[in-house]
Amino acid sequence: MNSDLPITHLLYLHGFRSSPQSTKARLMAQHVARQHPGTTWWCPQLPPSPKAAIDLVMSGIAGWPRESMGVVGSSLGGFYATCVAEKTGCRAVLLNPAVHPARDLANHIGEQVAWHDPSEHFYFRPEYIDELRALDVGPLTHPERVFAVIAKGDEVLDWREMSGRYPGSRQKVIEGEDHALSDFERSHLGEVLAFLNPS
Repeated sequence: MNSDLPITHLLYLHGFRSSPQSTKARLMAQHVARQHPGTTWWCPQLPPSPKAAIDLVMSGIAGWPRESMGVVGSSLGGFYATCVAEKTGCRAVLLNPAVHPARDLANHIGEQVAWHDPSEHFYFRPEYIDELRALDVGPLTHPERVFAVIAKGDEVLDWREMSGRYPGSRQKVIEGEDHALSDFERSHLGEVLAFLNPS
């Protein structure tokens, strides 16, 4: 596969309790629309069920060209993006990716409130933990097609686990910062897009 082709189709996967309204998703959507209008952009609202989320994504990208598509995932979306990259061979950018979501989200079973709309609730079910375990793809076949942006100051995930999960992949390990990568537009967006090389 020629991984140097410009990206024509770009998928963004948000994190747990998040949505397409997340700051990073909106920044990327606006930048792609403005600077790369020929690129197909898709940022779906992911259902709480990990299996349903991946089924939705794989169905949505079924017709996308594998050699010129890319995926960006944040937090739990980074875990999903790893799964998509392994299934398709596409380029992936992971922003503070969840590494052990089955372990970490076991404490979050029950009623949850959406970050960007407090009126929206969903129930995170016990069986979703097994669904997360089933999606763990293990070592990557093409680690060189992955770029991980990892903040040492992440208050949710351990940067050492994130870095250790992606040997052989390009990594940008940042002193400080936070889980949300609040400085994303100024400090990281350009590198992310350069790695993906959208058309």
